[in-house]
Amino acid sequence: MNYWLVKSEPEAYSFNDLVRDGKTDWTGVRNYQARNHIRGMKKGDLLFIYHSVTQKAVVGIAQVTQEAFADKTAEEGDWSCVEIKPIRAFKLPVPLERIKLHPILKEMPLIRQSRLSVMPISLAEAKLLFELAQEKPI
Repeated sequence: MNYWLVKSEPEAYSFNDLVRDGKTDWTGVRNYQARNHIRGMKKGDLLFIYHSVTQKAVVGIAQVTQEAFADKTAEEGDWSCVEIKPIRAFKLPVPLERIKLHPILKEMPLIRQSRLSVMPISLAEAKLLFELAQEKPI
């Protein structure tokens, strides 16, 4: 199993929207590096959902339920998406400020490549995010 972090603007599609919907296609990725990460996701991989722009925090965990397929929202080009389902919201979101304070986490692509919307994270980073959220690791 691999771990990923994906960004979403909560005003456009929030973790609560994902919980309400029960599942969704993670569409709209229009960056080649992020697209390649989407294509690297496997069924069962876990996604940390990060609310960008206004909240700037990791707010919950989701799981890939269908591996990469054509993104039907793309008007042109070779873009992919995955289907995901929510696992649980974090009772204690992990804000960007806390992430930046930890030596392990400050090397994450979230910090080093702040405009990237889909990124892999290591097992050590995943464990620390669960710890900061006061959640049991999956």
